[in-house]
Parts: sequence; structure tokens; C-alpha cells
Amino acid sequence: MTAVRVVVVVSSPRTSAGCLTWPAWRALQAGPVLHGPGSPHLPALVAAGVVLEPLATDAALVMERALADGRATWLAGPDGDPVLVRELGLRSARTTGVELEVVFGSHDLPGSRLLDVVAVMDRLRSPGGCPWDADQTHTSLMPYLLEEAYEAYEALETGDGPALREELGDVLLQIAFHARIATDWDVDDVAGDLVDKLVRRHPHVFADAAVDDLEASWTAIKQAEKRRTSVTDGVPMGQPALALARKLQSRGARLGAPVPSYDGIGGELWALVARCRAEGVDPEQALREVARAYRDTLAELELDPPATAQQWEQRWS
Repeated sequence: MTAVRVVVVVSSPRTSAGCLTWPAWRALQAGPVLHGPGSPHLPALVAAGVVLEPLATDAALVMERALADGRATWLAGPDGDPVLVRELGLRSARTTGVELEVVFGSHDLPGSRLLDVVAVMDRLRSPGGCPWDADQTHTSLMPYLLEEAYEAYEALETGDGPALREELGDVLLQIAFHARIATDWDVDDVAGDLVDKLVRRHPHVFADAAVDDLEASWTAIKQAEKRRTSVTDGVPMGQPALALARKLQSRGARLGAPVPSYDGIGGELWALVARCRAEGVDPEQALREVARAYRDTLAELELDPPATAQQWEQRWS
């Protein structure tokens, strides 16, 4: 006796309409295809001559059609209709001679969830979305870009993997936000420019070019792209002072210039940055490590603060 078959075709909502695997197309062409609302593949199926029948998303109704016709094919909606599929599995297990088959019409490629980020941001900024998101501008978001970057930096410092994952998401949000606000470019332009840049700057990977000095090659390609006239061009002056001093000193080293001396406390800090560079130490990171240790010690001492300067010294040591 031929088994009654219930075939459920599921696909990723992040692939183009009609872009399905051959097993999925073969199952759908056997028709008729039962479906609920929302599948992006319906127009493509109509164009291919597939017989479609709308039906309520109800496992009992799908099973009833399968028992009556010997076969029922269900085209799942964008979310895969998990409740329906689970109920069909239970019913087929309880019903003799009924088999359930799930056919995967498409799968998510790596990075496909980035499409969801773009879609959510578009919804937030569109009419009927979030008033706060709709009111933001490039200027109003400036503090958040730095804040989220620093929070991701802190997660790296502490080695907190889950926190890093979350904070990188917040950094990604800022990218998607600015791309959605822009009027003469969008997130695809941002991604396209990045891909082009990476390919250009890695000729040893993408053009099979022989490169002896990767850093020198990168610098030369970047110089040709930017057409900069000074070694100081492109140095962001808004970065923290220690990082800024380190960057400027490294740019001066390209010219073979020694690090000059300056008077005052600023000059002493400047000299310390030069010492850090000579010893291969990141001055910003070094000071942050001390600051974090000081913070942790303060948090302990404030529970039982010393009464005298001598006691403070003893506790610090």
C-alpha cells in the first residue's frame, strides 16, 4: 500500500523569490500546493504554472487533504511555520500509513542575517516606526558611535566573549543607522566600497601578485588611493591623546625623523609614549590596565576605608 505523504517545503526568507533547490521545485511542481499567507515564492510559482491553493495554517486541514488525495504539499511561510510542522509530525506519527517529509528549498548563506539588520533599521526609520529613531541625524548619533566602540573595547580588555558579541552588534547598529540616514548612498555602497578596498589592498591574495613586504605594499597602495601629501594626513585628531601621540610618532618614523623633546608635563608624557613604542608597548592600553587595577582596588577599599595616610599606603602596598 502506498503511503500517504505530507510534504512541507521550507525556505529561507533571505533568498530571492523563486530561488529554490531542485528537490523543492520537484515537490512543488507535483502540485497542488497548499499555502498560507506571506510566502515570497508565490509569484514565481504562478509564473511556472504551479497550481496553488490557499488554506488556513492548520495541521488538521492539511492532514485531511493528504488523506483525501493521497498527498499534500504545504509551502511554508517566511518563518517556516514551526507550529504547523510540529503538529503535522505528531499527527503523522499517530496515523498509520502517513509519512511526513520536510524539503529544504534554500538555506541561509553566511552573513545573511545582516539582511535582517537592514530590514529592521528600515522599519524603525519608516513611517509607523519608532519616532526616536526617525528623528536621529548623523550629528545626533556621533556620541553613540564612540560610546559603542569603547564598550566593545572594554569587552576585549576583560576577555568577556558574550559581552563582545553584544557590543559588536551595537557597533554594527551604528553602521546600519548611519547608512539608513544617508540620502546619496546606502549600506550596499558601504559594503561595496569595503570589498573593493580589501581586494585592492590584498593583491597577493586576489591578484596572485608577489609581495615581499606586506606592510610596505599596503602603505603604497593606500597612498596611491588617498593621494595624501603629508604623512600626517588621515590621522584622526579626536582620538585619545596617548593614542594620538603614538600615531603621530609612528608617522614621523616613516620619514626617519627622531622623536623631539618638549618641556612640561606634556613633554614628559610625549617622551613616555616614545619609550612605549621602543619597547613595543601600547601606551593607551598600558595606562588603561593601571587605571582598571586602581578602580578594582578602590572598590575593595571603600567597603572599609583606611583612616590615615599611613594606613592608605599600607593598604595600597
